[in-house]
Amino acid sequence: MSVAVRVIPCLDVKDGRVVKGVNFTGLRDAGDPVELARRYDVQGADEITFLDVSASAEGRSTMLEVVAAAAEQVFVPLTVGGGVRSVDDVDRLLRAGADKVGINTAAIDRPALLSEVAERFGNQVLVLSVDARRCPRGVSTESGYEVTTHGGRRSTGIDAVRWAVRAVGLGAGEILLNSMDADGVTAGFDLRMLDDVRREVSVPLIASGGAGRPEDFADAADHGADAVLAASVFHYGVFTIGAVKQALRRAGHPVR
Repeated sequence: MSVAVRVIPCLDVKDGRVVKGVNFTGLRDAGDPVELARRYDVQGADEITFLDVSASAEGRSTMLEVVAAAAEQVFVPLTVGGGVRSVDDVDRLLRAGADKVGINTAAIDRPALLSEVAERFGNQVLVLSVDARRCPRGVSTESGYEVTTHGGRRSTGIDAVRWAVRAVGLGAGEILLNSMDADGVTAGFDLRMLDDVRREVSVPLIASGGAGRPEDFADAADHGADAVLAASVFHYGVFTIGAVKQALRRAGHPVR
């Protein structure tokens, strides 16, 4: 029997509140993170992802409190990312109640961090977050996609597909593939990018960035996504997690 496609709401947390924008700009308030997490748990979310978008020392402290409070009130796995730079950061988040930890920029700066985390905690807790975009003018990669940092504002020139492959070899147990071009635009996931990464990696692949209709999630699953993630369409009540699962079922994908 096929593995169920997971539906994951993503909560971008800044200063203790959930925010959302378009292409990571124009952030506006979307509510209390623990209250939203509880709502999504009731709606049938398979997991919940928190991303700390104010990952200063103060932001990290606030985030630990958010994770601890959510872990007491929801009963699905929690993934937490944003500003994770060391094995000790991972340890603190797991102790606060996270089940998995997402790493992005720190792994680009020092890829050995992935191996260190996987060796200590197991690759099942390690999610590599890849913020990728189509290469702009002046940047060229083999796949046509490059990895970015700082919410898509900083180019790295690193091929996004090659980076995903390397990260899996270093110990990443899952890839969160976020299209910076599609983020918050609600015009659908970047299916070509999903295809390109799916061909090269065997670990679970989470599609992120661009969902605007329940059917968009089914399209992502058709193109190899093991899980589908979204934010604004859930936060602002465009449709529910249940509607996404119905669309997945209609398209022939098993759901929980």
